[in-house]
Amino acid sequence: MNTLDHLLFGVYPYIAFAVFLLGSLIRFDRDQYSWKSDSSQLLKAGQLRWGSNLFHIGVLFLFVGHTIGMLTPHFLYEHFISAGNKQLMAMVSGGLAGLAGFVGVTLLLHRRLSEPRIRINSKTSDIVLLVLLWLQLALGLATIPLSGQHLDGSMMMKLAGWAQAIVTFQPDAVALLAEAGWVFKLHMFLGMSIFFIFPFTRLVHVWSGFGTVAYLVRPYQVVRARRLNVPTGHNLPPRPDARI
Repeated sequence: MNTLDHLLFGVYPYIAFAVFLLGSLIRFDRDQYSWKSDSSQLLKAGQLRWGSNLFHIGVLFLFVGHTIGMLTPHFLYEHFISAGNKQLMAMVSGGLAGLAGFVGVTLLLHRRLSEPRIRINSKTSDIVLLVLLWLQLALGLATIPLSGQHLDGSMMMKLAGWAQAIVTFQPDAVALLAEAGWVFKLHMFLGMSIFFIFPFTRLVHVWSGFGTVAYLVRPYQVVRARRLNVPTGHNLPPRPDARI
C-alpha cells in the first residue's frame, strides 16, 4: 500500500469523524439558530414530496444497513448466515434502497437547479451537498456489479474488516484494502468526506431527527386546570385536567 492509501484510509477516517463530532458540538453550542433543515417547501412543493421521501427512506436504510453490516463482527452472525448470503442480501436490499435514494436526490437536485425561486434562495453549500450525495449514491450503485464478482463474500469481509479495524484503532487496517477496486475506494473516501463537511451544512438537522426518538420515552406533560378571570355573571367552569 502506498503513502496515499495510508493517508486516505488510515489517517483521514479519524480526521473526518473528529471534525464530524466536534464540529457538530461546536455548531450546536455557538450557532443554534442555523441548526435547521432550511426547507424550501414554502417556495414550491412540486417534486419535494416524492424526492424528499424517496431520498430519506433510501438513505436512512443505507445508513443503518452500512453501520450494522460493516461493524458487526463475523463471528456474531456466521452461525445464522454465511458471508456469501449476507453479501447477496446486502446487494439486493442495498440496491433497492440505493435506487430509491438516487431517484430522490436526482429529483431534489433537479428541483433546486431548475426552479428560479429555489435556485436564487439556495446556498452554494446546498447545491454542493446534493451533488456529493448524488455522486455517492451513484458510486454505491456502481459497486453492486463489482460485488457480484465476489459472491463468496470475500471482498465484503475485507471492507468490513477495514471498518472494524479503524474503529478499534488497529494499525494494519489499510492492508485489508489492497485488493479493493478504485470504485470501492472512491465510494469510501466520498462517504468519509460527507461526514467531514457534515457540521458545516444543513445535514446537522439529522442529529435532531435522531433526537426525536427521546419523545417515545419521555414522561407525559401534565396541563392543569386554570380558572379564567372573567366579569361577574360570566363565570366559566374550569377546564378538566388534560394529559398531552
